[in-house]
Amino acid sequence: MHSSSCCCCCSSFLLFLLPLLLALVWSTGRFSGISGNCRLSAGVGFGSMKPVIVVHGGAGRIFKDREEGARSGVTRAALKGYSILKQGGNALDAVEEAVTSMEDDPHFNAGCGSVLNEKGEVEMDAIIMDGKNLASGAVSAVKCIANPIKLARLVMEKTEHMLLTDHGANLFAKAMGVPEIPGEKLITQRSRERWNKNLEPDSNPQEFKKDPGTVGAVAIDNEGNVACATSTGGLANKLVGRVGDSACIGSGGYADNHVGAISTTGHGESMMKVVLARLILYHMEQGMSPVEAADTALNYMKTRVGGLGGVIVVSNSGDWAARFSTKQMSWATVKDDQLQYGIYTGEIHTSSVAEALESK
Repeated sequence: MHSSSCCCCCSSFLLFLLPLLLALVWSTGRFSGISGNCRLSAGVGFGSMKPVIVVHGGAGRIFKDREEGARSGVTRAALKGYSILKQGGNALDAVEEAVTSMEDDPHFNAGCGSVLNEKGEVEMDAIIMDGKNLASGAVSAVKCIANPIKLARLVMEKTEHMLLTDHGANLFAKAMGVPEIPGEKLITQRSRERWNKNLEPDSNPQEFKKDPGTVGAVAIDNEGNVACATSTGGLANKLVGRVGDSACIGSGGYADNHVGAISTTGHGESMMKVVLARLILYHMEQGMSPVEAADTALNYMKTRVGGLGGVIVVSNSGDWAARFSTKQMSWATVKDDQLQYGIYTGEIHTSSVAEALESK
């Protein structure tokens, strides 16, 4: 009798203890249902992570006379972002600086190089995201702003919202003291010429959709925090008010310290249909490497909805990838003081950061 009572007490105690043990295991990220190589810790100790930055200047068709400018632009952006990381700066500042650099470069479809909508105006989208707390800010269809990525960060840090659009975004910019510039200052001669050409009766609008459409950056800092930033002028001759993937969390970008950070580029409507950025992180959560996850997601988007594009990825362990299903994508990365960059599949140029800075 005594023995039976004791067993009952032990059984009750174990039933009470089991949920607590399971909760503890889940909270530390070691639950057996999570498989693969991705670390699920919330971060690493200060100084224990080597900083990495990856940038892209858009996936699509890059004309020969613009290849060198695209290579120079992405390497310059990567070096600027990496400089912040090397000085102990955070990933958010690094990706913002890198994307700002490309918004100021007319070789890219963002900021001052943006393509024009059907009315011949510039409308831009941008997003930034902090992997530490999943905070995000975005703007869409904004006009007369030199650097939409900076406005997106203000949305993240100065409002309770995640996305402001069109007139509302411009009102917020004015309230924040962001200078408004004449729309014509964002229009390059090339953008105007291509807009006019697309209006010709025998033009093929689908050809213009092959042009690179976005810039972006992902980074991990020495505290193990990741971030992403994406900015674009959208599709050439798009309808007024059209918003693509770049401003949409999970499609144009995503960052989560538990897994990594993504920035995407390509056909926006296709990327929104498959939620491309978050899909890649899902594959990484299941154990795929950044390269495997990127290729799997890009292949799914191509076979499922016929969309082409490109992505840059950094994992929370510092591994990175730059992958694309289009003909070209300009990209650059810096890790361990080594700069790598390219445009075509299989093209990888390598130099030390010191050599790259001297050449510039």
